[in-house]
Amino acid sequence: MVVGIVACEVHLPQARSLKQKRQVIKSLVERVHQRYRVSVAETDFHDLHQRSEIGLAVVSRGPAEVESLLDQLRQLFELEDRLYITSWQTEILTDPGRPDFGAFDFE
Repeated sequence: MVVGIVACEVHLPQARSLKQKRQVIKSLVERVHQRYRVSVAETDFHDLHQRSEIGLAVVSRGPAEVESLLDQLRQLFELEDRLYITSWQTEILTDPGRPDFGAFDFE
């Protein structure tokens, strides 16, 4: 089992209110979940109307599959013209038998 985790920060320059931001983020989150069946949620900056953090988690059989899926997800984010990626941090956990399997640190 391999787990891929992403913390993605985005900037929404055209959002003038939290309502506009929520429309964009909700649309993106639903599209990602429906198309790729991964866990995805807005995880930070809920009160800022032009900034958001979106967390993603992927589970697969091998690291190549996880890396390919994370690449596809990044491409989807890059194609969204209402936001810009300001940070894309990934972590791939490959050995659940290790004591530190669940301990990850984004850098």
